[in-house]
Amino acid sequence: MLRRPKWLAAAVSLLSLLVPGYAMGQELPAVSEAATSKGFLEIIFSGGLIGIAIIILLLALSMTAAYLIIDHLLSVRRSDVMPDGLGDQARALLAQGQIAEAREICSQNPSVLSFILLHGMSEMEYGWTAVEKALEDSLMEQSARLYRKIEYLSVIGNIAPMVGLLGTVIGMIMAFQQVAATQATAGAPQLAEGIYQALVTTVGGLIVAIPAIGAFAVFRNRIDQLIAETGYTAQHVFGPLRRKKKAT
Repeated sequence: MLRRPKWLAAAVSLLSLLVPGYAMGQELPAVSEAATSKGFLEIIFSGGLIGIAIIILLLALSMTAAYLIIDHLLSVRRSDVMPDGLGDQARALLAQGQIAEAREICSQNPSVLSFILLHGMSEMEYGWTAVEKALEDSLMEQSARLYRKIEYLSVIGNIAPMVGLLGTVIGMIMAFQQVAATQATAGAPQLAEGIYQALVTTVGGLIVAIPAIGAFAVFRNRIDQLIAETGYTAQHVFGPLRRKKKAT
């Protein structure tokens, strides 16, 4: 009788451990065409009412994040925060003592800068110290207002992965519950199907969270830059008043 080489015998033994049924001469089960051709929507709706509810929640979060991003792109702009020429016009009028005209120009150009300048002008009769305090307070208030708008993006970026993870955990619980209910007679394909259906919600949560967190970081840096420039411009507008105070 021909003897098989030792390496061949070892490979057959290892294969029999890794692939159940090989040692008994059984063929591996073929992957069904239905399992390979299952579409994304079919995977979602196969998760039951809980899976559908979580997907709907993720869709709502994604739509809210998209709305906030578009809104911030349209509102957090240099022209909306600091209209061109407003600072120079207000400075020239204040240098000439035309406070009423300076207030009128600021009122006609509503923006973060005009809001700060109007607060500073309202305290001019009390001296430079009061004006400086009004500028600082109004600048902080406007900065907090802009940050409150983008904070929702940070909240969505933190909540979306948690919602996706919740769906995954619930799906895996159901998958293992099915194994327990069938007394472990459910095969690996059935268990794997339940697990990859559950992981769909995690992917959805990450898809929502990554753009939201990225947009939040971009807008936060943008607001920091614009607020710093606005504060510098406001100080420049009231430069004549500051020099008068030092002269006296």
